[in-house]
Amino acid sequence: MSSTAMAIDAPAPPKLVLDEFIATALSATPPSLHPYFEAFRTLHTRKLWHQLTQKLKAFFDDEESRPYRVDVFERFVRDFEARINQLRLVEMGVKVSKEIDNPQVHLAFLTSLLGRIDKEKSQEAHVLLLATIAHAKLLYGDLEGTKTDMDEAWKTLDTLEGVDDGVNAAYYGVAADYYKARAEYAPYYKNSLLYLACVDTETDMTPDERLGRAHDLGISAFLGDTIYNFGELLMHPILDALDGTPHGWIKKLLYTFNEGSIGKFEALAPLFPKEVGVSQQLAGAGPDVSTLCVKPILQENYAFLRQKICLMALIESVFKRNADNRTMSFQSIAEETRLPIDEVEHLVMKALSLKLIRGSLDQVDQKAQITWVQPRVLSRDQIGTLAQRLDEWVGKLNAVEQRIAPEVLATA
Repeated sequence: MSSTAMAIDAPAPPKLVLDEFIATALSATPPSLHPYFEAFRTLHTRKLWHQLTQKLKAFFDDEESRPYRVDVFERFVRDFEARINQLRLVEMGVKVSKEIDNPQVHLAFLTSLLGRIDKEKSQEAHVLLLATIAHAKLLYGDLEGTKTDMDEAWKTLDTLEGVDDGVNAAYYGVAADYYKARAEYAPYYKNSLLYLACVDTETDMTPDERLGRAHDLGISAFLGDTIYNFGELLMHPILDALDGTPHGWIKKLLYTFNEGSIGKFEALAPLFPKEVGVSQQLAGAGPDVSTLCVKPILQENYAFLRQKICLMALIESVFKRNADNRTMSFQSIAEETRLPIDEVEHLVMKALSLKLIRGSLDQVDQKAQITWVQPRVLSRDQIGTLAQRLDEWVGKLNAVEQRIAPEVLATA
């Protein structure tokens, strides 16, 4: 059942008596927080809801406010929550919820708030709260509940335009974490990159979070069965987090795959056993610890990685050729990919089935005619190669122009 269906209003708090609330707060909080409460009294009395929202945000962002956040939200903010911007309300509620350690109380707080949000009038707030609830369920091991809330959030998010970055980040962040928990590498890769597009990695993520995200993106790029273009990831500054760490070789391996360099791949292969991950022993097993084991995930998938680097080598070889020079013999493909010639046909057929290339095979003459290569996000080096080819093409055009110019002038 979705969180929307389960959302119920918690019992309403006692009616706010402003002066009593402020007096209690002033006696219970450190002097450094007192200016906030004095401002709350003034702005509430004058019904300046926008300014009060801004002051509340500043209060909740203050580290000293952490022990008092839940009480201020429940006893004070709930009194006028319908009068303020609902997205800002939910943002404050999400921050406050992080101070609640008990899982049941945590979820009850969020689902209660969800029940008080008008879905039709405040769609972004609804999506943000659903994504937050989904993430909480994921942390508590409820993968089914997480997926249900993710799907419901997406139904609304997919219809919206000009969505706040924080809302997008909440959805793509929980989607990425969900697919990571299920070891579904390609969906994780896609949603994680979308998440990074919505945040400032320098200010919104800690160094450890940046390192973890870069590491997980690298592993998912290697093991994703539909990922054969690493250009978008290679150009993202998140990979800089790997520099100077024990995981720095993952960045080198990413560049190796993007270049289709089998020699470099083989040089880095001895490091594969270092990369271990948690995997489930039985297909479809639940998250119970007894079904989990730690395995060297890259080493275990070496055969897949070897095939992948061969496919990348084939793609790069085709890409480097001019459009009029893309008929390749099985022998040349074997040399490029370091495969026995009797395995070349299977490799090309695999590339065709994955829609990495288009073309045809001549089994008699042992040739492959490639007519199209999957569009790719190019690295800087690949852009340089493309620029060089364009220069050569322009040079040929100039040579043709110089050759025919006298004939054109003579007939003019």
